[in-house]
Amino acid sequence: MSPAQASSSPPPRRLAALRPFLRGLVACILLTGLSIAFVDRAFSTWSHAHLRGIPFFDRLTLIVDPVPWLAAIVLIVAGVAGASGRAAGPAGKTLFACAIATAVAIFLKDELKEFFGRAWPEGWIAGAPSWIGTGTYRFYFFKSGQGYWSFPSGHMTIITAPMAVLWRRVPRWRWLWAAAIGLVAVGLAGSDYHFIGDMIAGTFLGMACAAGTLALLR
Repeated sequence: MSPAQASSSPPPRRLAALRPFLRGLVACILLTGLSIAFVDRAFSTWSHAHLRGIPFFDRLTLIVDPVPWLAAIVLIVAGVAGASGRAAGPAGKTLFACAIATAVAIFLKDELKEFFGRAWPEGWIAGAPSWIGTGTYRFYFFKSGQGYWSFPSGHMTIITAPMAVLWRRVPRWRWLWAAAIGLVAVGLAGSDYHFIGDMIAGTFLGMACAAGTLALLR
C-alpha cells in the first residue's frame, strides 16, 4: 500500500468504534422486520383483548413525561453556567449529555415518524386508519399527521436516550436505568399504544442518540 493510500484509509480505531453501532443497526433491522412480519398484529390483537384498559399499564407510560422537561431545565442551567464561566463537574457533564441525547432523540423520532407514516395499532386519531379500528396494517411513507406516527416509538426513544447515557456514565446503577426502559416498554405493550416493532426501533434510536452524543462530547 502506498503512503497516499494509507493516509486515505480509515484509522483502525474508527472502524473498531463503528462496529458496535453497525452490529446494533443490523440487529435492529432484523428484529424490527421479524416483528413487523410475524409479531405486531398478533400481539396487538391479544393486548387489545386482554390488557387494554388496565390503568397499571397506562401509568407506566407516564414515566417518560418528565424527561423532556428535565432535559430542557438542564440545558438552560448549563447555558447560564457556561455564560458565567463555571466549569461543569463529572455529574454536570453527565446530566448535560443526558439532556443533549434527549433533545436529539425528540427531533429525530419526529422526523422518522413523518418519514415512515405507520398507522397506529389503536384508533387514537379520529378518521385515521388503525389495526384494531379499521384492520389497516401498513406504512404510509411521507404521510403527515399524528394519525401516522406509530413508528418508531417516541416513548421508547425518549426514555432510552438518557438512560443509555447513564448506563455508560454511571454503571453502578445500570439495573435502575434498564428498569426504567423496561417499565415503559411494558406499559406501552400492555396499553397497546405501540406495535412491538415500533418499540424495538425506538429503543435502538435512543441508544444511537446516546452513543452519538457521548462520542461528540468526548
